[in-house]
Amino acid sequence: MLVTLLLQQSSIYIYRLLKRFNTIKKFHSFLRFKKDFTKYSVKKVFSFEIFIHWLKSKLSKNQFLLLSGILVGLTSGLAGVLLKTLVGYIHYFITGKVHFTDQVLFYLIFPFLGIVLTTGVVIVFFKGQDRKGIPAILYEIAQNSSLVSSVKMYSQIIQSAITVGLGGSAGLESPIAVTGAAIGSNYAKRYHLDYRYRTLLLAAGATAGIASAFNAPIAGVMFAFEILLTGVVFTDFIPLVVAAVCGSLLSKIILNEDVLFHFNAREEFNYTNLPFYLVLGIGCGLYARYFVVVSARIEHFFKSVKLSKFNKALLGGAILSILCVLLPPLFGEGYQTIKDITNGHIAEVIKNSFFDFSGSNDWIPIVFLGLICLLKVFATATTIHSGGNGGNFAPSLFAGGILGCFIASLLTFMGIENVPETNLILVGMAGVMSGVMYAPLTAVFLIAESSEGYDLFIPLMIVSVISYVIGRWFSPISPDLKELAGQGKIFTREHDKNLLSRIQMDDLIEKDFQTVYVESAFADLLDLIKSGKRNLIGVVDGNGQLAGTISLDDLRPHMFNAESFSRLTIRDLMRPPSVVIELGKDVVSIIRLFDQSGAWNLPVSDSDGKFVGFISKSTILTRYRQLLKTYS
Repeated sequence: MLVTLLLQQSSIYIYRLLKRFNTIKKFHSFLRFKKDFTKYSVKKVFSFEIFIHWLKSKLSKNQFLLLSGILVGLTSGLAGVLLKTLVGYIHYFITGKVHFTDQVLFYLIFPFLGIVLTTGVVIVFFKGQDRKGIPAILYEIAQNSSLVSSVKMYSQIIQSAITVGLGGSAGLESPIAVTGAAIGSNYAKRYHLDYRYRTLLLAAGATAGIASAFNAPIAGVMFAFEILLTGVVFTDFIPLVVAAVCGSLLSKIILNEDVLFHFNAREEFNYTNLPFYLVLGIGCGLYARYFVVVSARIEHFFKSVKLSKFNKALLGGAILSILCVLLPPLFGEGYQTIKDITNGHIAEVIKNSFFDFSGSNDWIPIVFLGLICLLKVFATATTIHSGGNGGNFAPSLFAGGILGCFIASLLTFMGIENVPETNLILVGMAGVMSGVMYAPLTAVFLIAESSEGYDLFIPLMIVSVISYVIGRWFSPISPDLKELAGQGKIFTREHDKNLLSRIQMDDLIEKDFQTVYVESAFADLLDLIKSGKRNLIGVVDGNGQLAGTISLDDLRPHMFNAESFSRLTIRDLMRPPSVVIELGKDVVSIIRLFDQSGAWNLPVSDSDGKFVGFISKSTILTRYRQLLKTYS
């Protein structure tokens, strides 16, 4: 396991440090206490887990949380380095070791192979469990107490390495984030941390993963706050910062990469160029909406088409290969294409596509860039939803850069002078990402850090905010999350609603109720009351369906009246329910029913109308107070 491999090494270094300061003697004395260590063999005394458990017993909560942030950050950063290295080796092998005389054949084979192989790995080795992406992590936070399957600590690395390494038109950042989240969650689970700290370390792992992918620690922290921790209340964010720094530092040391988007032609911000950025912001917002709508429709297509997983992969692989043949920049993440275009090598990029046969007209690059923008979403959505593994981080950045270049080229073609093309490419990357991911701060800091473009903060903020506002105007919730949010399966910014979504209806139903048949005599009802402990009784017919309810308040005027014994019937006393709760209702809907009826107790029936029990408002309030204490 990645956690164990890295942290065992960490424990050795910490052990040496403690020994240097003579602290290890205390540790040896601690080991002598038989009651705490009888279950561990001598061989395991200095194992990683025992050592961390010992540290946990000696450190305060905040100190142990800080240590945990460091360890999780290092492990997640290592996972990110491993994934990027694997993809690099795969890409080196298929481009440097495998030789094709025909470039078309290269683009036909490898993207197709990437999706098919990934699907085969999922089916054979992971039993078809292919839930992936950020929505899956948000679901685990809201519905599974931030417990992420340990399999995700390595499954995402394997799957995305195959997909993207062989040319899948997706990004590595989402798989890296999911892997880091799984590492943080399983670390917290191993050391028996509660939900709050488990969620925090889950976010710390994802933060470190993003930071290692881009060498952008601040962007990693923003990602955690804007996307992962939406609707979750936290006061301690230091572990996130520490994890981000560790992940970024580890990536920097091992990979020794240059700045990701280092463009020599970049200019400083000039306020006279503000109209260009305003136009770009509107363009990014509209394009981002196009991106998410088309992506959703392609996802719906692959979910609804009646094919096996493997056949879907064959179909998706074929579509992706054709797109890559027509437009080679759709192959892989696309960062190199952005660099080539920015450095003035757009002719080399066009050379390998069918546009190479169209002569050297000035409008060819504009049409070429426009087609890439339009078709990138088809390539990405097909890669992800037909069976590949990846995310929208890199595709949105790539599409934003191409869109910025397209707008700059179009303005220049129209005769407008002094268009800051390189700046528009960089700022466009942030703009489209902001509109697609609904994360403007993450986009701003990501581009600022990964391009050393801190002097572009003003245009970055302008374009990102415009794009984000346009996206929110179309849909208040990110379309990727809209379905889950509508079902109450992930947290939103409505904190009260988040807590209520954690309450399951089955936990609220009081099933120790009493019932009486509608045709029973009044005396039978009195006998039932003598042995009962509840103030509310359900009245059912011969089929067990709810006919009404009777409360003690309804009975009191008649209980000591002898004439009532012969005159009254159950049907006379019962009250038809004004509102009946059906099984399967969410708690928010149930609360609305309580508000509408003004009742304190409401009956519950199944889909056939059979009486199941009662739900009381006091039960909901009690459960809500417990959750408020746990989650806030």
